[in-house]
Amino acid sequence: MDVVLILLLVLILVIALMSVLVWQMGAKSQTPRKLANGDSPEVGTQWERHSFMSHGSRLEGWLLQPADDTLLAEGLSPLVVVAHGWGSNRTRVLRYTRPIYEAGYAVFMYDARSHGDSESIAAPSALMFRDDVLAAVEAARRLPGMDTKRIAVIGHSLGGFGALLALDRGLQVSCVITDSMPVRFETMMKSELRRKKIPIFPLAYLIPRVWLIRAKISLSQFKEADIPNVLLRRAGKAGAGRTPVLMVHAVGDDFISSEDLKHLKDELPSGIVSTLFVAGNGHSQSEQDPAFWESVLPFLKESVINCDNKKEARGTRLQASRENI
Repeated sequence: MDVVLILLLVLILVIALMSVLVWQMGAKSQTPRKLANGDSPEVGTQWERHSFMSHGSRLEGWLLQPADDTLLAEGLSPLVVVAHGWGSNRTRVLRYTRPIYEAGYAVFMYDARSHGDSESIAAPSALMFRDDVLAAVEAARRLPGMDTKRIAVIGHSLGGFGALLALDRGLQVSCVITDSMPVRFETMMKSELRRKKIPIFPLAYLIPRVWLIRAKISLSQFKEADIPNVLLRRAGKAGAGRTPVLMVHAVGDDFISSEDLKHLKDELPSGIVSTLFVAGNGHSQSEQDPAFWESVLPFLKESVINCDNKKEARGTRLQASRENI
């Protein structure tokens, strides 16, 4: 009897120690590295510092002015909001900006909470990225000289994940472009474990539970954050009251496999999203393939500029028909 009791106590102790270890690993993996930004962005256009609030935390950002006024409408600039991914900052997504501001768009980029120069929170999550995208777009609408009806979002990795989730929370933009984005929570978790050479089983199933508990995310909230279902509800042609979405992935991405997007493309009905697979072997190299900009810039123009002109034209014809009645 004493032996059985001792074995039981040892088992309880082992389970308790393993639980503590898993909790510590979960907490550590939920604490992104904080990369400081430089004093200024190295860009070929005028820029300004701006800060805004998201759920009680101060976020820091840069506004890059368009290099020319070719896309101004009534003195207002179209705007692209750029959202970085996990463990990154706004400096690291400057790689997207030059072709955009040279095309005539303003660019607003920011550090999400617990990243860069923004304030930190105890338990960052994908839903935090969603809420920060929403806050950034609302802050961008208040910037002087910006056209509130012509705003797009480009999100890299988890920044793109958050941008798509934001569509289900009322994000009103002309289009969303994602780059190298994980389609599911499990994809990011397993990729991070593989990168750190940690066995996937059973940690890939235990650590996400730690994340949810620490971030105070309920299981119902977790299940609602389902990208395929969000896209089915919100993505599509603007004329149908939906948001145009372009999803880009490098075929050789060594962190988030492009297979994730290929499966999503096969899963969704045609016409819901546009997809583009570009050359590149890294997680942050898509824009280096000329095919990236050959698709992204026309997609921005069609969704942000031409679509707005079409709406105005339809409004003019409708007004004329009413006047003729």
